[in-house]
Amino acid sequence: MEDIKPENIDQYIAGFAPDVQEKLKSIRKLVHDTIPEAVETISYQMPAFKYNGKILVYFAAFKNHIGFYATPEANLAFKDELSEYKTTKGTIQLPYNKPLPMELLRKIILYKATSNEIKKKK
Repeated sequence: MEDIKPENIDQYIAGFAPDVQEKLKSIRKLVHDTIPEAVETISYQMPAFKYNGKILVYFAAFKNHIGFYATPEANLAFKDELSEYKTTKGTIQLPYNKPLPMELLRKIILYKATSNEIKKKK
């Protein structure tokens, strides 16, 4: 997907091999199932979801992993549960050779949604 700038998440996902597409679709479905009001968008050329007017999460496919971006705040909140994954300040690397940690991702999505709600009320 280096030269093509996707206009939507369907176009983004279509640019990858079928096995990667399935993982990306699983994450997309998980976000929709967890926060049905989340709005799809493309931001920084990556699939993203907004909730209450703020970014909820981003995700993107790379050579050996899917990057899941839920901000440094969320990574800190789930630090222990994320210990088996490579993380950076706001990124979680989900390697292709491991199953996606769907329950953990669901908890992170819920955490971020609550955080967005609190920020909106302020």
